[in-house]
Amino acid sequence: MVNLILCGGAGTRLWPMSRSLMPKQFVRLFDGRSLFQKTVLRNQNLCSTQYVISNVDQYFLALDQLQMVGATQMRFLLEPVGRNTAPAIALACLNLPPEAVVLVTPSDHLVRNHKAYDKALQKAKALALKDNLVTFGIKPTGPETGFGYLEAQGESVLRFVEKPNAKKAQEYVDSGNFYWNSGMFCFKAGVFLEELKSAAPNIYESCVECIENADIEGAVVRPRLENMQSIPANSIDYAVMEKSSKVKVVPSDIGWSDLGSFDALHQELPQDEQGNTAKQKHIAVDSHNNLILSRHRKIATIDLEEMMVVDTPDAVLVAPLSSSQKVKAVVDLLKKSGSDLIHTPQTVARPWGAYTVLLDMDKAKIKKIIVKPGGRLSLQKHLHRSEHWVVISGMATVTVGDSVFNVRPNESTYIGAGDLHRLENQGKMDLVIIEVQVGEYTGEDDIVRIEDDYKR
Repeated sequence: MVNLILCGGAGTRLWPMSRSLMPKQFVRLFDGRSLFQKTVLRNQNLCSTQYVISNVDQYFLALDQLQMVGATQMRFLLEPVGRNTAPAIALACLNLPPEAVVLVTPSDHLVRNHKAYDKALQKAKALALKDNLVTFGIKPTGPETGFGYLEAQGESVLRFVEKPNAKKAQEYVDSGNFYWNSGMFCFKAGVFLEELKSAAPNIYESCVECIENADIEGAVVRPRLENMQSIPANSIDYAVMEKSSKVKVVPSDIGWSDLGSFDALHQELPQDEQGNTAKQKHIAVDSHNNLILSRHRKIATIDLEEMMVVDTPDAVLVAPLSSSQKVKAVVDLLKKSGSDLIHTPQTVARPWGAYTVLLDMDKAKIKKIIVKPGGRLSLQKHLHRSEHWVVISGMATVTVGDSVFNVRPNESTYIGAGDLHRLENQGKMDLVIIEVQVGEYTGEDDIVRIEDDYKR
């Protein structure tokens, strides 16, 4: 089987922990591993090939996390803009033999029962080999209103149902014929494409054109922006599964969670004897059944019951756990106000390393920048700011205009506004610098790239 790993989700219901530049699938929540890493490891022995479909901005974040778990033989489809799951899956399938059996898995789901998962995959593969489109139905543990449902009779899917209200959800659970829609699928690449061509020909034809014009380098496929933008956005459920007569379901009791809310996350993380998230940074006084997330500050709670406190360096969320589905409303308000808090965490991964914003004020910003051995930033200039670089450790190779020189620990250099420049680490240890930006505008979009090793 070929495992298509979908990495397009933004995880807005887990804000402020999850941001568009560090979505929930890449946050290392479980024993130092992310949901993305756990997805890769869970499927790598069951599938001959793994194919990561991600936004182009998350490519190097995915590469770093793959290296951490020793997974290096991967294929990539890098989308310059997301068009939902139906086009993403179609673009990947167009790069596969028609008879290839494809297992589609989101990268942000948790599976606890691996033995049951393996059995479900084998059942799905057998059905897929008979030219069926297979979905995995999760046996509901309660009347969940945050999930879509499907009604089944044996292996046949009768209908898909959108997220219900509480009353309907209870009716579905009581009937015994309904399952949660997991978002996992299994089918032959050619069968899926034929069904897509029949049900949504506009999507199919646009995807074919997109792949014909894509830039392909080894294991990396890069569709062009103008072609991606011409593809109608639609989910696999709406575009294909709800219209096809070939849909089968594999009922699955696999310890599954989509971790789509803080309430769901609270149920999966270790808890202390009071039901609070087991964290050393939490001091609990008569506090019970609370989700407490903090990596930096000590959090003290008194007489707190069934609440969530999510502390990040630049934003704090406090709410009842029962209101965790409303977090997206906060994100919507931030989006309307133009806030960067929905996009950028304090520490941002880059292909050459990472940077951490230490101070952000009017007309000035201070960053800690780490450049990995062999890494270098793009040859670039800024129109609205100057930069002062102080080397903390390692040795910086600096280009300014036509000059190239080294800057050692406790030495500094200055980059004027409009100066063409580059920072590079030619050493064998991390280069750490402090960057002080001064200017009328210090936004991340004030970068004019002239050359870039990473094709940004």
